[in-house]
Amino acid sequence: MQIENHKEEIPFAYYEEKFHRLDPSDVTARLNDVAWDGNAFAVKLLGRTFFITHPDYSIRPEDGGVIPPLPAQTFLLRYLLECKDVRWSGEWKTFREMPWGEMYITPYTGRVLTRAAFTFGFRLDGFRAAAEKMGATPVSHGDAGYLFELVGGYRMQILMWEGDEEFAPSAQVLYSDNFAQGFAAEDRVVAGDILISTIKANM
Repeated sequence: MQIENHKEEIPFAYYEEKFHRLDPSDVTARLNDVAWDGNAFAVKLLGRTFFITHPDYSIRPEDGGVIPPLPAQTFLLRYLLECKDVRWSGEWKTFREMPWGEMYITPYTGRVLTRAAFTFGFRLDGFRAAAEKMGATPVSHGDAGYLFELVGGYRMQILMWEGDEEFAPSAQVLYSDNFAQGFAAEDRVVAGDILISTIKANM
């Protein structure tokens, strides 16, 4: 692969090489939601199923739609390589409340919370329409809020408060508490980024 976008392509190339050496039986032992047919894994991200071939990587959406951008593909590779099933107890946590959350809170706030606030905070009708198009479940918090099934048994809520001439918009993202054990802090940041980008793409 010729590297042009170092920020995205170098991490992807690193995990693609690790994926090439992956034992499929290890994946299916760790992740009950992932199917393996001897040629490709089937994994669902935000309601869309993707087929990921192994050992030579390729990705194909079941719905024939757009292939996810490289950060989302890297996230899926890391999911297959490192994640495990962790039971959700029914509780929700902010990013800050999970391990290493305090250390990463400043970049997380800019990359996820501020971005969500100013992407959707003046366009709540479009935000609602996109979330419902994606099959998200409305929640009663905020001026508009939805629960999304991210991947496997991991869930996220995004809550919006509308901005006006006097007050800036604001946002909060909540994670099912199994994220604390199932994902590294960096992956929780990327999960928030992927959720925002996917909602925006559906607006």
